[in-house]
Amino acid sequence: MNYNKKTVKDIDVAGKKVLLRCDFNVPMAKDGSGVITDDKRIRAALPTIQYLLDQNAAVIACSHMGKPVATFDSYVKKQAEKGKDPATITEEQWKKSLAQLSLAPVAKRLSELLGKEVIMAKDVVGPDAQAKAAALKPGQIMLLENTRFEKGETKNDPELAKAMASMADVYVSDAFGAVHRAHASTAGVANYLPAVSGFLIQKELEIIGGALANPKRPLVAILGGSKVSSKIGVINNLLEIADTIIIGGGMAYTFSAAQGGKVGDSLLEADWEDYANDMVKKAAEKGVKLLLPVDTVVANAFAADAESKVVKTGEIPDGWQGLDIGPETVKLYCDAVKDAGTVIWNGPMGVFEFPAFAKGTEAVAKALSETSAITIIGGGDSAAAVQQLGYADKMTHISTGGGASLEFMEGKELPGVACLLDA
Repeated sequence: MNYNKKTVKDIDVAGKKVLLRCDFNVPMAKDGSGVITDDKRIRAALPTIQYLLDQNAAVIACSHMGKPVATFDSYVKKQAEKGKDPATITEEQWKKSLAQLSLAPVAKRLSELLGKEVIMAKDVVGPDAQAKAAALKPGQIMLLENTRFEKGETKNDPELAKAMASMADVYVSDAFGAVHRAHASTAGVANYLPAVSGFLIQKELEIIGGALANPKRPLVAILGGSKVSSKIGVINNLLEIADTIIIGGGMAYTFSAAQGGKVGDSLLEADWEDYANDMVKKAAEKGVKLLLPVDTVVANAFAADAESKVVKTGEIPDGWQGLDIGPETVKLYCDAVKDAGTVIWNGPMGVFEFPAFAKGTEAVAKALSETSAITIIGGGDSAAAVQQLGYADKMTHISTGGGASLEFMEGKELPGVACLLDA
């Protein structure tokens, strides 16, 4: 995939209407109060928005939020699947579920951060959005309603893409967290408008793309998280370019079992043991160091206050489950990143949500904060862990997209990037 794409700086946006795809899928308070509990994603979009406004563009921002059910019939079907009697489900309930996923609170927060009014549309391509977009002046910004309120969004419906594109002159993509999806607002609109990247996507492509295409060596990849099945493509791709691959988290037990180890009640994907062995074999053939845990912190229950002890990998007793890497493994992994040129990390080393089983993840984060290597954190849980542990400002780059950065590292084409104009 070509990572060298045109950006907002490569085109003239003065006096033009710009359809800007952002990632405003922010966490909201569970009580339906409309309170945003973390505005990081809104803040991440500010440099691109401010640049466009400073260049005298009229900005039509759009984003999805959550997974709304776009039609009443689909809502009834979904509720029935959860065991609810379809006869008792009302349109009011459906409308209430949509209202909780409105982008109106985002418009309010964005107004505060920009220090200027963000005009909120009541729909995506309906009469209100069309009228407000038509009246929008250079230097003004508006926000369309949740793109997933339109049932054609996730199907990349050409009619919806065309209707969105008809409101603007240029398309700017800046939602890295959504570029792995071929939706109407992330890829479809580029069929009807010149499409370039915003600063957020530009940075992701330069840093992650650079690390994959031409890394400063040695390149060390740290892969954790629960499942081998979700990382097998990443491991496979990284075996072509990495010097060392470190495996931690729940997926390490599938590797251990594949090599004849006892894993007790640990997380295990038995169907993926052959793949794990294939990866070990491939690493040996390619001369890539593949580091697996040598000891494990096990617990007698999946609980924050469970009784725990350290055992050798492959010797986990029945009734016990691995929840973190052990102290010897911590030392082995921290030593491996000391002299690295580039480190890519995706997935925690253990159940970091429980303080007693966060030591492995914390030690790796600390080791990365102390190395002079380029350190890239691949979104999702590892990004959350680094932030939670207070090491975020010591990392070179923390990706804004979990699924997108994973598919990027897998070498897959990202539809929301492939559709942008080549530089």
